[in-house]
Amino acid sequence: MAKITLSKLQHSYYADPQEPKDYALKNINLDWDDGGAYALLGPSGCGKSTLLNIISGLLTPTHGQVLFDDKNVTQLTPAERNIAQVFQFPVIYDTMSVFDNLAFPLRNRGVKEKVLKARVHEIAKMLEITNLLKIRGSRLSPDNKQKVSMGRGLVREDVNIVMFDEPLTVIDPHLKWKLRSKLKELHQKVRATMIYVTHDQTEALTFADQVVVMQDGDIVQIGTPVELFERPAHTFVGHFIGSPGMNILPCEINNGAAFFNGKKIQLEGPIKPDIEGTAEIGIRPEFISLSKSGIEAKVRKVADVGRHKIVEAMLGDTRISVIVEGELPAQGSSVYLNFQPNQTRIYHDGWIASEQKR
Repeated sequence: MAKITLSKLQHSYYADPQEPKDYALKNINLDWDDGGAYALLGPSGCGKSTLLNIISGLLTPTHGQVLFDDKNVTQLTPAERNIAQVFQFPVIYDTMSVFDNLAFPLRNRGVKEKVLKARVHEIAKMLEITNLLKIRGSRLSPDNKQKVSMGRGLVREDVNIVMFDEPLTVIDPHLKWKLRSKLKELHQKVRATMIYVTHDQTEALTFADQVVVMQDGDIVQIGTPVELFERPAHTFVGHFIGSPGMNILPCEINNGAAFFNGKKIQLEGPIKPDIEGTAEIGIRPEFISLSKSGIEAKVRKVADVGRHKIVEAMLGDTRISVIVEGELPAQGSSVYLNFQPNQTRIYHDGWIASEQKR
């Protein structure tokens, strides 16, 4: 296991990059502690797989360094870095039994059979596949194949990092939650440094202690799942995390106050002093309530999605989502909205520009 430091990383797939848009990674600086559970989260094309491949040694960055425990490993191969990687599609040998698949990484390193057998049974027990050890890989279901693939990554005790690149993409939705829970449980048991790459917010937030949100080759925010949900540093994070995502409302800043449709809006705290003119209010649907007074809106549509009910309303030309409890208002009716002040924030040029009250 290792502490990971990424220092001034930039990467371009062009031979002679000239401007920021030529870079898949623009300027990445990051520290991950030994033994932590981390996630790289973002949409396709944001640079998360490029970053993972640089950490693993499959790619050499155009600029910058990768350090394991403060040792520069930028030019080392994946084997020299002691990396274990679990891919989107299960990597197992169909002609081998589950036992031999799990044992393969250990046999390659000359581990004694007695030690090997004990370790394979330990990992199989953690993954709840002990009853499958004698079955050939070709006879396994897709979720069990991915369990074995995970086990191959976890069976070695000498790895610096275990990395997961979209490992649940091919798994049926009703089985994903089981594997997510199992992976979290495995991390708590083996305490290896784990990095999980995904575009799925649920996977990232349920697995990781710390999530790195990426957009267009940049890190937009690093935080715990709670921090990312409750106080997005950028409107992109607010949009990308949450279902529905954070509401973004145009507003005007005058004399340190925010006005929406001419109405002053109470905020979490003071607005940064250099902010004037056009800005945006950000508030999550969970922190808006329907009441008998407040900001008037017209109900555009309503939906009961099982775990909660959603009202989509129009504030003039601005659409806003509200998660409600109890009876849903009728489509086309007028409602009044109240914003929870301590969850109402100002964003300027995408970045948070209001401060929390102390």
